[in-house]
Formats: sequence, C-alpha cells, structure tokens
Amino acid sequence: MGHFTMFKKAKWNCLMQNFVAGHLKGICAKWWNIRDTQHHVKTNIYSKDPDIDQSPFLVIGDLQPVKYGKNKIKFINYEKQHLYFRMVWVPLLMPVYFNLKSILEIYHGRDWKDITWVSSSYIRYFITFGPFYGIFGTLVLIYLVKFLERPWVVYVTQMSHIPMKMSDEENQDWFSTQVLATCNVEQSFFKDWFTGHLNFQTEHHLFPTMPHHNYHNVAPLVKSLCAKHGLPYVNKPMLKAFGDIARALKKYGALWKEAYCMHPEI
Repeated sequence: MGHFTMFKKAKWNCLMQNFVAGHLKGICAKWWNIRDTQHHVKTNIYSKDPDIDQSPFLVIGDLQPVKYGKNKIKFINYEKQHLYFRMVWVPLLMPVYFNLKSILEIYHGRDWKDITWVSSSYIRYFITFGPFYGIFGTLVLIYLVKFLERPWVVYVTQMSHIPMKMSDEENQDWFSTQVLATCNVEQSFFKDWFTGHLNFQTEHHLFPTMPHHNYHNVAPLVKSLCAKHGLPYVNKPMLKAFGDIARALKKYGALWKEAYCMHPEI
C-alpha cells in the first residue's frame, strides 16, 4: 500500500511539474528537472553544475577565468562582463538562451509529452490573445512577458551562487559543499514574498523537498550547526546580495585579464 501511495504521489508530482513548466512557462519540464537536479547535487562544481557553465558569455569563479585567460579564449571582453551581465544577460537569458535550450532538448528528445505540454502553452496564448493582437502581436506579448520576468529570476537565483565558492570536485561532504556554495538574504515579509522564500537559499539546498514557507523554522538550526563546525553561514541584505553579483563578475573578469596578459600566445 505504501509503494502504491508513493507511486500516486510521484505521478501527481510529475503531472504538476509538466503543467507548470510545460503549460504555464512553455519550457521542457524534463530538461529543467535534469538541469535543476544536477545543480542541487553538485552545486557550484565545475563541469557538474550546469548553472555555472555560462560560457562563452560569462566566466565565473576563481578557476574558469584563469583557465580561459591562459588558453587565450576571448569570445567577449570578459573584463567588462559585469556590464554585459546587466545590459544583455539579465534581460535575454530567459526569452533567448533558456528557450532555445528547451526547444533543442525537445527536438533531440522527440518526446511527444514534452512537445504536447509546451505546445499547449503557445496554443493557450494564441487562443486567448490572438483575436486581439494577431499572430505577430501575440508572439511579441509572449516574449515581452518573458523579458519582463527574467531580471527577477536572474537576480533572485544568481545572488545566492555567483559570489560564492566555485571549485572542481573536491569530494567534500555534502553539507559543507552546499553551505559554502550558497548564501541567504535577510528575512522580512517583503523579501519572503518577493523571492518565494528563496532568500533562504542555504536551507533550500539542504532541504530541497521542504515547503519553502518552512525554511525560516530550520534556519536557526542550520546556523548553529555551521557555527559548531566552523562553516560560514552567510546572510546578506538584499541590495548587497544584488550588488555582489556584479562585484563578483568584475573580480572574475579581472582574473581573466591578468591570466590573458601574463601568458603569451604559443
């Protein structure tokens, strides 16, 4: 009976994931689940966390910029990447990069369920808005919504990871890996609502299946455990967390420039 109950829960969970990702957001749920699972298992580990592989657009962490600099890799001037991030990467990541990745995944996978769910998202838009705006106008509306939502998604997710430790696989214990690769934003009613409780990013990574609104209950326990074992428990004001993204990218760009200039072409 227990196995049957778990199967039913997993089935309904899968259905809801397909509905939210495929129908409401218009992206491939399977692709997103695999990507997000890899991110949570190997957070900020090079070659294993897809969220920190943002090349050739950005080089991040202390290792990747140096590697690119030594090998004379220069798709863009990475010294200015903190400016590109704000002007180009923030508004275009969701409507361009993520959507193209999702479409390519659906094309290569040729899974009829993914195709059906994502298609239903666009069909819903055209049925609802097509009579008012036409085909072209509806397409503009779809990508305008994605364009407007992306700055929120980028800042809320990246503020907790880009400024934190990134490394090759060190076979460190899982708890330490998650704590060192994440940080929190100070709690308030507004911040909890604005981020969907993802201001508790450390707790989100330690307890990924816990309902978000319960993170504040376990945060004091996580903080005390970090203090016991000498691990940093980083908790920042929101504006500082936002600013740290650009400051970290500027630092990584400087590392790239130094390595690029110090190693002559062979």
